[in-house]
Amino acid sequence: MTDYTAVITGASKGIGADLAQRLLERGYRVISIARHDPEFTHDNLLSVTCDLLDPKAVAQAATDIGAVHEVTHFIHNAGLIWPNLLEEAKPEDLLGLTQIHLGSALTLLQSFLPAMKARRFGRVVFNGSRAALGVPTRTAYSATKAGMIGMARTWALELAPHGITVNVVAPGPVRTDNFWGIIDKDSEQEAALAARLPVGRLGEVRDISNAFLFFCDPENGFVTGQTLYVCGGASIGTLQL
Repeated sequence: MTDYTAVITGASKGIGADLAQRLLERGYRVISIARHDPEFTHDNLLSVTCDLLDPKAVAQAATDIGAVHEVTHFIHNAGLIWPNLLEEAKPEDLLGLTQIHLGSALTLLQSFLPAMKARRFGRVVFNGSRAALGVPTRTAYSATKAGMIGMARTWALELAPHGITVNVVAPGPVRTDNFWGIIDKDSEQEAALAARLPVGRLGEVRDISNAFLFFCDPENGFVTGQTLYVCGGASIGTLQL
């Protein structure tokens, strides 16, 4: 059993669930924050149900967790897409996705920081997106994921003297429920997208959790303020001759 406690938002399924199970296997205590309980159980797993779109609920969850647990790792994995073309985009989209992608992370980390600073150790990792570089139909999503990178870099500068690193994993197209909410599973469109990626396939959940594990590792304290695109080459460029 290690002496690490990881809070993972959106740990009930997909990337968050895979990362949670892999950290549990390594002896971590894991606290899931999600709208639903994870579909798996473990003696060292605690589930906190919370809608991250609700600032008051997030503030309460942050207070409750921070008062009882000495959090060493904060992984902000939860997110929503809300796709639409520019003509249909609304300011409300920006407000909602800003709350879940940025505001909830701020509130939660503020509650965990005293313990991290006292310990002079912490790992903060965001689940960003290759969409931060631009994708059609992603006005609010791209804007808030790009904002995540800027916020992470600022936090990295502020927290480095306290032994706390802050990094971003930016996935490309990954076979998750979020992805299949946009593109039908096993469809021709999915196959065509995979063929356009330089590596010739879509990402799997394990591809992304591998990157999270790197940034979570206590031995990797010399890497901070970085964004790692785990995207099958989609961030390199779109022009292929």
